[in-house]
Amino acid sequence: MLILSVNDDVNTCWEQVRLKTTAMQVQTTIRIESTESKCDVVRATPSSTETILFVEDEAFVRNVTNEVLRSAGYVVLACGNAAEALAAYNEHRGEVDLLLTDVILPGETGRTLARNLRLQNSTLSVLFISGYSEQLEALKTESADYLTKPFSTEVLLRKIKELLAHRQVWVGKQASLRQAAGRA
Repeated sequence: MLILSVNDDVNTCWEQVRLKTTAMQVQTTIRIESTESKCDVVRATPSSTETILFVEDEAFVRNVTNEVLRSAGYVVLACGNAAEALAAYNEHRGEVDLLLTDVILPGETGRTLARNLRLQNSTLSVLFISGYSEQLEALKTESADYLTKPFSTEVLLRKIKELLAHRQVWVGKQASLRQAAGRA
């Protein structure tokens, strides 16, 4: 169950999503069921350079968040489960800057997905999202970055910007160390 405050952005996205899904709306509580589970690549603008692999099993949340990220200028690989996300990551190897994933997913969890992707790319930034407090408690003990559902667009974009800025500093330091080692 997802609780959203109704605003123009959600209404606009709702109109787009409504054609593809079956929905039940009670006041501001919306339950979405969908058979869709394809991984969609949405390119924001030709100048986008940062790519987010976004994994969310609830279609409505995935579509709204996908639109928010795309509108903010990110290239988005939006997937409905961990298996699709792994396939998208492998198809776009070297392009993904941040994994934004729900903790609880059908099949493999978001935490397992993050662990497997970080084995391939140790500089990959990861941001977990969840509405389940017990899942968040485990993330707190791991010092992982996370947001509690529901969250505002502003909070999401600020956290992503922060994580990507930190990643750029880290990648830059690694490149400097490699150059220095090559001169020695």
